[in-house]
Amino acid sequence: MSDLSQIVKAYDVRGTVPEQLNEPVAGALGRAFAQTLRALGEDRGTIVVAHDMRDSGPSLVKAFTDGVRAEGVNVINAGLGSTDLLYYASGILGLPGAMFTASHNPAQYNGIKLCFAGAKPVGQASGLAAIRERAQELLDTRAEMPAPSGDIETREMLADYAAHLRTLVDLSGIRPLKVVVDAGNGMGGYTVPAVLGDAVLPALPLDIVPLYFELDGSFPNHEANPLEPANLVDLQAAVREHGADLGLAFDGDADRCFVVDAEGAPVSPSAVTALVATRELAKHPGATIIHNLITSAAVPEIVREHGGIPVRTRVGHSFIKAEMATTGAVFGGEHSAHYYFRDFWGADTGMLAAMHVLAALGEQDGPLSVLGAQFERYTSSGEINSVVADQGAKLSQVRAHFAGEQQDELDGLTVAFGDGSWVNLRASNTEPLLRLNVEAPTPERMSELRDEVLKLVRG
Repeated sequence: MSDLSQIVKAYDVRGTVPEQLNEPVAGALGRAFAQTLRALGEDRGTIVVAHDMRDSGPSLVKAFTDGVRAEGVNVINAGLGSTDLLYYASGILGLPGAMFTASHNPAQYNGIKLCFAGAKPVGQASGLAAIRERAQELLDTRAEMPAPSGDIETREMLADYAAHLRTLVDLSGIRPLKVVVDAGNGMGGYTVPAVLGDAVLPALPLDIVPLYFELDGSFPNHEANPLEPANLVDLQAAVREHGADLGLAFDGDADRCFVVDAEGAPVSPSAVTALVATRELAKHPGATIIHNLITSAAVPEIVREHGGIPVRTRVGHSFIKAEMATTGAVFGGEHSAHYYFRDFWGADTGMLAAMHVLAALGEQDGPLSVLGAQFERYTSSGEINSVVADQGAKLSQVRAHFAGEQQDELDGLTVAFGDGSWVNLRASNTEPLLRLNVEAPTPERMSELRDEVLKLVRG
């Protein structure tokens, strides 16, 4: 018996194949998605689907779309795609969507990211819990699948997606740049040649050096998770070897992008957030910029310096997207290298963020190390995970330890200090972990605070 509570997470569906996620489960989720759309008044008569390079994708898509069509809903199958290509399709077609991907997870996983029409997120509070409950009931009662009555159409979206992104950032007039791109055998190997190369559109002044562009869901070279420093090693070496101006690394479904400079040094996602924010504010003076609470304090500082309005949110794409819709923000960024654009239906796209970095670098003569340094003001610990038996008790202990300091609980516990340092400690939604992030004006102060909190957390 399938227990969907184990795979339907806060923002998406994620599980091992076939133990947790298989054709019967996908079919039930397809039916439940169609039923929930109808119940919420979000039914458009058609949904659009796509999948990444994992071997299990096509069979899961077929089962899911059979379930959708069994409810009388039509399907447009976009085939292979990145997650932001699916968001493009949902936005441009005005249809709900389903992207089959497990992002950066290992090969044995797959998953589903769902959205309403216009790429609006489906999360626990906005329909995902109802979808889980409906699908679980279908599985528990072994409900017979009605014969599909909805139509199905296959539609190629890659060229249109690439053309749309090129209308948002013009790279045609920049100076020539040599760029190493590590696709990690993920969907960047499919989308980068179309957007940044000449596979479907005229060539740009970019010399692309491809690294692991072969689509392979077994990830034979390294995990497609650039957030882990070990997965950047090959990119850093290739950038130095080829004398490139910069390197880009995409995760498995290519909705996140990481950047390294000509020496192979990482450019933090917070610096990228600040850089893109200044470009968006140049186009939209006085606009709102969203940042989550563990991006660098430099982000709101720089936004204010450029006349913008920074708004701080919880971690997670559903919170960012909701705040963007509420405030009309032009851009939002997270520490995890998710970047959100109003011009892209408020959805996240690593490719568009990469294009902004390329444009910013190519519009001036200096190296990325100098350009990026303008947006790096503090020292960060990065995210440090600790396994704990009682998350609440440890949070209470840290809260009491820093009782004399400024605190808030927007997302976990954030403690701010008078010297500009801050600490955030928050519980994982899915694992017995506490996640620690620390930032300070100097490496010494960061290390001091990091060690002080870890001593409390780890006992």
